[in-house]
Amino acid sequence: MAGVSLVLTAACSGSGADTTGAEGDSGGGDPVEVQISPEDGATEVRPDLPITVTAANGTITDVQVTQSGGESDAQNGPEGETGASEGEEGGEEEAGDAFDAITGTLNEDETEWTSDWTLTPGSQVTVTATAENEGGEETEVVSEFSTLAATAGQRLELQSNFPVSDDTVGVGMPVIVNFDLPVQNKAAVEAAMEVTSEQPAEGAWNWFGDQMVVFRPKEYWEPNQKVTVNMHLAGVQASEGVYGVENHQLDFEVGRSQISTIDSDTHRMTVERDGEQVQDFPTSIGKATTRAYTTTSGTHLTMEKYQHLVMDSATVGIPEGHPEYYKLDVNYAVRFSNSGEFTHAAPWNGQLGEANLSHGCPNLSTEDAKWFYENSYMGDPLVITGTDRELEVDNGWGYWQRSWDEWLSNSEVGEADKTDEAGSPGSPFGEAGESGETE
Repeated sequence: MAGVSLVLTAACSGSGADTTGAEGDSGGGDPVEVQISPEDGATEVRPDLPITVTAANGTITDVQVTQSGGESDAQNGPEGETGASEGEEGGEEEAGDAFDAITGTLNEDETEWTSDWTLTPGSQVTVTATAENEGGEETEVVSEFSTLAATAGQRLELQSNFPVSDDTVGVGMPVIVNFDLPVQNKAAVEAAMEVTSEQPAEGAWNWFGDQMVVFRPKEYWEPNQKVTVNMHLAGVQASEGVYGVENHQLDFEVGRSQISTIDSDTHRMTVERDGEQVQDFPTSIGKATTRAYTTTSGTHLTMEKYQHLVMDSATVGIPEGHPEYYKLDVNYAVRFSNSGEFTHAAPWNGQLGEANLSHGCPNLSTEDAKWFYENSYMGDPLVITGTDRELEVDNGWGYWQRSWDEWLSNSEVGEADKTDEAGSPGSPFGEAGESGETE
């Protein structure tokens, strides 16, 4: 990356400097040498390269970065719209001015400043740096340059996310982000997504394919707190020549702690609220005559719920005409996997609490199913024990099936994110190469 090196004294500084006194006065001292990269006048600067400011014979006192005319400005709708296309789920609200601001970090001796986040493609950027020498004389240097625009068809966009802003969720809720294009530079994208919470926690991202990434804390979230996800995606090079074009911010609430357990052997479902048992339901789970009719054991999360649902076995591979085919109207259904498992009312089952007779779903009385339906948040843990079919990590939201050590080892960054601290592990920047910038 090319730079511009300027040696300025107070007499030739742009503003705020004391220009009185002759050279060599006691207030002078050695002049400050300030260097900004990218250099003034550069064009088509890769947006995934950092801004750096260095000072010799002095310290950096202030750096301001402004962007205008970026591609996110052209693509966003009116302020407050989500930025998702019509019909998409969960596209998060566009970031405001404060979130879009390019912040930076000073080294310990305050002689080098490096930007924290990437730049918006196709934008005009102005960097204003202020430094002072030992005598307190200030020097201001400005660099103005433009960034490379993202190419049509190579613009990484947020397709959906769970939860969405303003949701209240259970203590097991992950953050699930789906992109519209494959991501190859996964570590850079992980590093661009900053997760903060009011209560201290540590967590990490895991990828499931090239277009979905999931954040999970080491332990369940502490209840009754706010979590924020700042997705600094604008300018991140997700794959070769593919750049994020917009930042997103997600704010959700973690509600009370509710953890439910179903024991295949006792045929009971218990519910604990904030550490105290509040319900004990008789149930009947999968009869286990086939794998399809065996309820999965493990730590599940409640995903969605329906007051009324038609359950058709054709959707899980048992077509009409098959001896085991069924099509049932059920009430108060709460999904907890993608293999067709729901808790639901089953008034026809006369052996609740006595035997496992279902096609895989935990059957409950209508009253009990209604209570669970009405009192469940998305992301509440539901632990099932005693069957010989283990829940897969990618079956629904089975992410708690991985131990923390295994989860952390599957992170491309490979380092835990401490959510009570600003920033994220790793770097969102690419490596400087032959296409760093042109003049």
